[in-house]
Amino acid sequence: MTAEQDVAVAPLPGELLPVESIESALIEFLAGTVKSDVASDQDLFASGLVSSMFAMQLVVHLESAYDIAIIGPELKLDNFRTVQAMADLVLRLRASADG
Repeated sequence: MTAEQDVAVAPLPGELLPVESIESALIEFLAGTVKSDVASDQDLFASGLVSSMFAMQLVVHLESAYDIAIIGPELKLDNFRTVQAMADLVLRLRASADG
């Protein structure tokens, strides 16, 4: 993903994002990275598209694209298993940062 694309999806602090917008951006990022189409409810690890090592790249991408910090208990693999799970994580972390 280019810097321009990161800026395009990066929200302003406190800005609410629709889950569909986050999922769409993540699907685009993953498709470009793993060179395969990805469904929002597809188990990325069980399908063999990504490895646990790739999960760290997902952490870095989510943190930079959505201005969040993924630490401690949020680093569990289940938060990165599907696009839906990652979008939920982003929304949850942004909401807790605002609240």
